[in-house]
Amino acid sequence: MKPCCDRMKEELERTCAHGHAPSECPDVLIAYVAKFDEFGIRVHDGGSSIVSIAFCPWCGTRLPESKRDRWFDELERRGIDPYEHEVPTEFRSDAWYAQTQPKS
Repeated sequence: MKPCCDRMKEELERTCAHGHAPSECPDVLIAYVAKFDEFGIRVHDGGSSIVSIAFCPWCGTRLPESKRDRWFDELERRGIDPYEHEVPTEFRSDAWYAQTQPKS
């Protein structure tokens, strides 16, 4: 994943000045979920929820379409229930779809 602009890159690399995990730090707002190729704004409610975004808040670039539905569909096709079974290693990152993406 290549950030669309310098500001997005800065936000994705931001760490908490107080040492908190990103999901617990009010200064870390933007998240990228590699397994879904999804950007979002963190919901600071103690969990890992994000509100998906389709455009960069700073430069307006359209962000990649989330692969969340494809992720669940592919696991289902393989007979894997992610709530009941261990998710294969390649599905914990972008590996499951990266090899199918055109080289840029």
